Amino acid sequence: MNNSAANTGRVLWAGLRALLVLTVVCGVLYPLAVTGIAQVAFPGKANGSEVTDANGKVVGSELIGQSYHLPLKDGEETAAPDLRWFQPRPSNGLGSNSVNPRYKLILSGATNRSGDNAELIQWVKDAKAAVIKDNSTADYKVKPSDIPAEAVTSSGSGLDPHISPEYAKLQVHRIAERNHLDVGTVEKLVTDHTDDRILGFIGEPRVNVLQLNIALKGLVGERG
Repeated sequence: MNNSAANTGRVLWAGLRALLVLTVVCGVLYPLAVTGIAQVAFPGKANGSEVTDANGKVVGSELIGQSYHLPLKDGEETAAPDLRWFQPRPSNGLGSNSVNPRYKLILSGATNRSGDNAELIQWVKDAKAAVIKDNSTADYKVKPSDIPAEAVTSSGSGLDPHISPEYAKLQVHRIAERNHLDVGTVEKLVTDHTDDRILGFIGEPRVNVLQLNIALKGLVGERG
């Protein structure tokens, strides 16, 4: 009986020592080592790929999309888009932002509806009509055939921070009109903020909406 109790004690003590060692190694030393290496080698990515404005304030992450809406009016359930800014992909998962640090996430996820779902089809039709209405100006009319898919559909996560150069350019005339800017100046802004394919062949050209709007805000400020 005593021998059995002693063996049990040794096993328990060995297990406890293993637990303590593994806790220190895996729970303390390894995370600290990984964190230290990341802070030295990739500080920007390790800290969330933060994006700062002209004043050095963090206004978001280049990995997470944001929406640009007007304040809710009495009786409204859905805020209207602030058409002074470039608009991202439609999504219920984006927090509101007006190029300021008070952004927040609400939810993330896809609609999980099939391509022939009647509600999804209506959403796309409504989004398409809104894109035409919002981006048509006195001297520029949006054609339905010019609207790219991401202008009327959300991404799988609902938090895609990028749009295509085509969708950004479709918004140029509206941006120029709303902010009293020259169309050519806004077009150049889009071109300057268009990222090419990764390594020249991976993915598609893309525009980060937050970074583009920060540049737009700076441009509007310069023009007074």
